[in-house]
Amino acid sequence: METDWIWGLVGGLLIGTGGAVYLLGNGRIMGASGIVGGLVDGSGWSTLWERVAFLAGVVIMPLILWPLYSVKIDTHLTDKMWVIIVAGLLVGVGTRIANGCTSGHGVCGISRLSMRGIIATVFYILAGGLMLALFRHVLGLI
Repeated sequence: METDWIWGLVGGLLIGTGGAVYLLGNGRIMGASGIVGGLVDGSGWSTLWERVAFLAGVVIMPLILWPLYSVKIDTHLTDKMWVIIVAGLLVGVGTRIANGCTSGHGVCGISRLSMRGIIATVFYILAGGLMLALFRHVLGLI
């Protein structure tokens, strides 16, 4: 039996728990693009160390958990580094245009029954599906 779905379940539970703890701990939504964006544009420097701690946790936690992985998880990610870089930049631009990302709109917005979060999530999932179809099946890049 395939057990890959367990990794998704565990990851979803951890992200949801992290979002709840972040909201309960400081009264703000755990939107990764807003946390990073506030550091980049200077608007979030009043909460600099909170933002740095969040980002450090995002980077350091997988390194801490690495020895616990018993099997290699294949992400089916492309080997073309330029595609990954361009995709990351486009995601960053999209999150600024949408005023939020999957953690802000999807995880925290939907769980609070925010209509803005629900609508944003529907549209970025549709856009992601269309882009995947275009880049994989039409252009053959991924």
